[in-house]
Amino acid sequence: MALNELQGIDSYPVPSQPQVAVVSARDGIGLRTARWRPTARKGAKGSVLVVAGRAEFIERYSEVIAELRRRGFHVASFDWRGQGGSDRTVSNIRKGHVRRFDDYLLDLDVVFAEVMARLPKPWFVLAHSMGAALCLEAARQNRLPVSRLVALAPMVGLSMVERPGLARSAAAILDGLLLGSSFVPGGGETSIATKPFAGNRLTSDPDRYARNATLSAARPHLAVGDPTVRWVHEAFRFMEHMSAPATPLDVRVPTLVIAAGADPVVDTSSVERFAARLKTGLALVLPGSRHEILHENDDIRAAFWAAFDAFVPGETALPAALPASAVQHGQGSLVDAAIAGGDDAPATGG
Repeated sequence: MALNELQGIDSYPVPSQPQVAVVSARDGIGLRTARWRPTARKGAKGSVLVVAGRAEFIERYSEVIAELRRRGFHVASFDWRGQGGSDRTVSNIRKGHVRRFDDYLLDLDVVFAEVMARLPKPWFVLAHSMGAALCLEAARQNRLPVSRLVALAPMVGLSMVERPGLARSAAAILDGLLLGSSFVPGGGETSIATKPFAGNRLTSDPDRYARNATLSAARPHLAVGDPTVRWVHEAFRFMEHMSAPATPLDVRVPTLVIAAGADPVVDTSSVERFAARLKTGLALVLPGSRHEILHENDDIRAAFWAAFDAFVPGETALPAALPASAVQHGQGSLVDAAIAGGDDAPATGG
């Protein structure tokens, strides 16, 4: 059910003057997209594509989009197939479903071809969770034509599943029994963003959590509930591929990986292992952050923006690659000069 408009709420409005369009992926799936001009008076620094995670939609990133525009960037975003205002492939629009994870790469292809192509270079990507992992895979396949990638809590391994081997086997069996389009056992239509704040996995910030919960409740046609059996089956296959030692070696886009130090969704140690094998990457761990770094408290977000501002210099000549990977744990002053534009020596520890 592709929509041609954005739908914020009074307490959390969508940034002004979006250009909203529906584009069709190669297999015919319609994707809702949006783009904005910068609000900063100085010359534009380039363009940032904001890439969401599972079960999210464009409006949830209104605060981030506004912050990027104030920094002088053109901004674009979109809804993945099967969520937000993009087309579904199952009749129940509350199911988080995908036929296969490779289909998500078709979404990225058309967004670059028909949305980012209208925006000035250099191009950058700011991606979260499932979206971050998919962008890393797209970069590995030379399908991410950007100058730099910032990958937040990329979904290369899960911490929320106590027995992942058993869960993967169960998903494979149920999918083989033609139950792939069913909710996972025990799953339902309730969006994770609308569940009680106490004990939530997403953020320690009660105000941002409440804002997003209100948004999801007010726009139920954009939010989805739990994933389907097929989605889980495909996710485990994808994460096995991403965790292979050789996978990070083929990522050629200069990348800053930012992990959440208290992430109850994505396994932070898996993220660190992946980042340590990148030939063109740096990694930063934000202590105390839960999964949704961009929706965390002000101190954690300030640490993120310090790293982003140093790594994504729209007006600085960009080197072809970073010479090595390093993992740095953020404490107070978070970013080595090594991360900053024009100086891509590896970070030297925290």
